[in-house]
Order: sequence, then C-alpha cells, then structure tokens
Amino acid sequence: MSGRAEIHHQHRDVTGGWLRPSVFGAMDGLVSNFALIAGVAGGTANTRVIALGGVAGLAAGALSMAGGEYVSVASQRELAQAEIAVERRELARYPEDERAELAQTFVDKGVTPELAAEVARQISQNPDRALEVHTQNELGVAPDELPSPVLAAVSSFLSFSVGAVLPLLPYLFGADELAVSAGVACVALFAAGAVVSAVTARSWWYSGLRQLVVGAVAAAVTFSLGNLIGAAGL
Repeated sequence: MSGRAEIHHQHRDVTGGWLRPSVFGAMDGLVSNFALIAGVAGGTANTRVIALGGVAGLAAGALSMAGGEYVSVASQRELAQAEIAVERRELARYPEDERAELAQTFVDKGVTPELAAEVARQISQNPDRALEVHTQNELGVAPDELPSPVLAAVSSFLSFSVGAVLPLLPYLFGADELAVSAGVACVALFAAGAVVSAVTARSWWYSGLRQLVVGAVAAAVTFSLGNLIGAAGL
C-alpha cells in the first residue's frame, strides 16, 4: 500500500455544531444590551436608571429569545413529525413503490440499478431502518434526532443572558461611568468574535475586530440617540 493511500483529510463541521448558536446567542445579548445601556446612559447620568434599563433589557431579551426559539423549534418538530407519519403510512401501504423509490435515489447518486435495487431491498427488510433512510433522503431529518424545543429555549435563554449580563455587571458592582461598561463590553465583543473564528475560515483577530466594530457602532448610535433625547428633555 502506498503512502498516499494512507493519507486522510478531515473537514471542520461547517454547521458550527453547538458552538455556533451558543456564541451567536451570547453575542446577540452582548450587542443588544450594550447598545441599550449606552442609549440609556446617553440620556441620563443616573446609574440606578441605567442599571434598571440593563436588567430589563437582559430579562426581556432572554425571554424573547427563549420564547421565539421554543415556538420556532416546536413548529419545526411538529411539521417534521407530521411528514414522518405520512412516510410511515406510505411504507406500510405501498412497500414496493417505496422500495423502488429508494432504489432510484441510489441510482441518481451513481449506483448501478442492480446494486441499488439490492441495497433498497436489504434496507426495506427493517421497517425502522427503512423509515429512517426515507426520511433522511426526503426530509433531511431522522425520526429519533428531532430537536427539543425545551432544550433550544433554555439554551437560547442562557446564552443570551451570558452576553447581556457582561456590560451590566460594572453598574451592578457600583461603577458610575459608561466607560467601564464599554471597556468590559469591548473586550467581550473581541473575545466572542475571536471564538467565532473556530467555525469560519477567518483569522481570530479579523473576526474579533469585526465583532468589536459591529458592537461599538451599535452602542455609538444608541448613545447618540439617548443623548439627543436627553438633551431635548423628552
């Protein structure tokens, strides 16, 4: 066996796995609450009001994210379950047609008709396995691997909260200047962006700077709006 035949390569998970939703949920909380706190701080110097705004932003954002994720995943799960039930009935009523359909999918992928028919026959001998293969091919989901809406909601709530609490912490510990909160937020923004580079082809410093700029611009805009509203006495 040649040395080349022993060489293998690996790909990164292009979906990002669990890291992607967790980090992006935290960044969402970080950017939105940093911008909210900056906006309130632009309109008032009262640290109690600023902290209250940050707490309200954290709670409202986390609950909104959790609720939206729960409904979204629950709806997706219910639709998938309904379509899986349709596929299960079709397999029970028309086994020959479904087997021929499965064989055709293998033919479409380059398998010879004879081999495709034999593979489809063997798979179809196990009803559970047949259902799994059919739903994977036709729906892109596995019956036993549907996402949990509760888990998705809890994950969204926690990840958003982790990000949202960071710019709020300085005020909760007695800071009276936006600069302290901004400093914590900027460090966290850069760090979160750098972590994202693990699921992208960009360098860690590019991803970190990009996220820092996005968060800083959002905070600058809301601070300016808060300052204008505060100066107008509205």
